[in-house]
Amino acid sequence: MKNRKIWLLALLIGFWACSGEKTTETQIPEVVVKPYPSFNADSAYAFVQKQVDFGPRIPGTSGHSNTKAWIIQKIEAYGMSVQTQDFQAKTYDGLTWNLTNIIASYNPQATKRILLAAHWDSRRIADKDTERMNEPIDGANDGASGVGVLLEIARTIAAQGLKPEVGIDFIFFDGEDDGEPEQASMRNNSQIWWCHGSQYWSKNKHIPNYSAYYGILVDLVGGKNARFYREGYSRQFAGEILSKVWGNAAQLGHSGFFIQQDAPEILDDHAFVNEWAKIPMIDIIEFSPDYGFGHYHHTHQDNMELIDSRTLKAVGETVLFTVYQE
Repeated sequence: MKNRKIWLLALLIGFWACSGEKTTETQIPEVVVKPYPSFNADSAYAFVQKQVDFGPRIPGTSGHSNTKAWIIQKIEAYGMSVQTQDFQAKTYDGLTWNLTNIIASYNPQATKRILLAAHWDSRRIADKDTERMNEPIDGANDGASGVGVLLEIARTIAAQGLKPEVGIDFIFFDGEDDGEPEQASMRNNSQIWWCHGSQYWSKNKHIPNYSAYYGILVDLVGGKNARFYREGYSRQFAGEILSKVWGNAAQLGHSGFFIQQDAPEILDDHAFVNEWAKIPMIDIIEFSPDYGFGHYHHTHQDNMELIDSRTLKAVGETVLFTVYQE
């Protein structure tokens, strides 16, 4: 009798164990990851360096015109169709600037499209610095880092036999970084003086009735020890996309860069793409909910000494992975 009880107990334990294994299997769905190419952070770093070497990308300067020609040449070399959007914009201090948005398209026939964006201009003053405040900054992180990441994604797609299944539009916005100085005592509120390129494009799309499944803006994405928080407009207009991208970053091992913590709204190019163009777009940007922008922001410390390949890798690989999973 004793042996029979032991046998029955063993049978029940085995049944419970098997039941538990089946339950576990049904509760954890298999994650299928589509193949994706590697992101070369050294190449992205070189693209950032090249822009800084041209000098500040201020409209009307040789640094601006040379950078424009270089971006177009690189994109065309990657086999993508390129359009330019020339327009004029007034500055906060009464200047009229000739600006250019650069738009490149991969797989233009695809109906499902992803929009990737950055701004390629740099700030003409160092208004948060304590010296040389009226001189332009290098803008290694504020502008050049985002362009470097997007150019490396474009280069990778062109160089690989493995291609994404969706269409991709790269937009390099001009005139993003010329808002009023930090210390301005009087402000002209008749219009928004930042983000000229995205304001213009959102009302004058390069293709009539153009739309995209979603967009990703990259800005200030190369700084050492950068942390990227869940920015306010991104949560409001593109919360599902934000969760997807931050989840992808964690899956790739980049959760130390992509922080699961909310940050306030930031007036950046994505605000106009969301509100005016009606395309849900998130902003990957270094802005802390505790202290705001980094110490280098709009100062002469925004130079190549600030740029870290590890940060470029974390952002570039996450965006590239996201596109290839669509």
